[in-house]
Amino acid sequence: MRLFDSHAHIDDEVYNVDFDKMLHRAYDAYVEAIMVAGVTPETIAKALKIAQVNKNIFISVGMHPHEAQYCSDDIIDSYKHLALQYPSIIKAWGEAGLDFNRMHSPREIQEKWFLRHIEAADELNLSMIFHERDSEGRFLQILHSMRHRERKGVVHCFSGTKEEMFNYLDLGYYIGLTGILTLQKRGDILREIALLIPDDRIVIETDAPYLTPVPMKNKTRRNEPAFVRYVFNKLVEIKGSDAETLAQVLWQNSCKLYNIPL
Repeated sequence: MRLFDSHAHIDDEVYNVDFDKMLHRAYDAYVEAIMVAGVTPETIAKALKIAQVNKNIFISVGMHPHEAQYCSDDIIDSYKHLALQYPSIIKAWGEAGLDFNRMHSPREIQEKWFLRHIEAADELNLSMIFHERDSEGRFLQILHSMRHRERKGVVHCFSGTKEEMFNYLDLGYYIGLTGILTLQKRGDILREIALLIPDDRIVIETDAPYLTPVPMKNKTRRNEPAFVRYVFNKLVEIKGSDAETLAQVLWQNSCKLYNIPL
């Protein structure tokens, strides 16, 4: 069995104290590949160093919508340069999108750079890692207006409605499921929706160090890639699937999404 943590932030400083042990725990839990999602130039530089010395760790380049006010044409150009320089490591663009929940960056600035991220990803034929929270339909409006039959992407940490989920599927995107799936109250609606998502359009992720799943949520606040197995176990339970068969499908989904040889 092989699991792919399709979205994590193991470049975060919280792992500095036990990084090697954290990776070994992931490997022991059948996690054979990790996508480290980029959110700023600084975190991407650190993630790149990690990926260069660790097998099957890949990264994306992007600017989190919280940080959109600090984005620039120079940063976008630097990301393009990196992607062309390290094609075997940089396999996606993002995470990028809209987050109108906390409004760390003004709405119009978020929208401007979200569009630029999509254009850059299309230019380099890289899959998109999308971030959406409380965008009141604007996120989907942009995706529909920028529809591109060749573009692949994943809606990271999906927690939307059935209607939104079906919209994403119609656009050809994958749905990213996190530890929210395991939470008793917060995960109720998501578990219902997960039943409706075709197996071949799901990827599992931790968003580590955030969103620690049950039962580890009761033991530690810090999530890590090894814990993606709890997201997987819950999905097996919900779907009533054979574990090894579903694991293989999810592995193939992540590899297809990120253009990684199976």
